[in-house]
Order: sequence, then structure tokens, then C-alpha cells
Amino acid sequence: MYQTRTLRRSRRNRMIGGVVGGLAEYLGMDPTLARILYIVISICSAAFPGILVYVISWLVIPEE
Repeated sequence: MYQTRTLRRSRRNRMIGGVVGGLAEYLGMDPTLARILYIVISICSAAFPGILVYVISWLVIPEE
């Protein structure tokens, strides 16, 4: 009936820890585009510390 999606770190679309690849799979978008958007948002926004968010996500989000 309903298929629940869960956010998981990706094993297939992994560059470092699979966080952005897993987020891209969860949102149904291209992993390369998701990585580019993540980097651009991290650089352009002082309120979004990209490295810190990535490391915390790496520790919190379970792997597939």
C-alpha cells in the first residue's frame, strides 16, 4: 500500500561517506547535482556550515 522511504547513507553513490548520495536517492535526484548544490550552499551561506553538517550526518544517518 504505502511505501515508506528512509534516509540512509548510500553504498552505491559514495564519494566520502555516502551522506549526499543517500540524500539524493531519498529525494530522487541525480547524486552529482546534489553534491554540486551541497557545495554551493555550503560556500554561499554562513548559516550552513557544510563540513560540520556532513560529519554529524555521517555519524547519525545509518548505512544501507
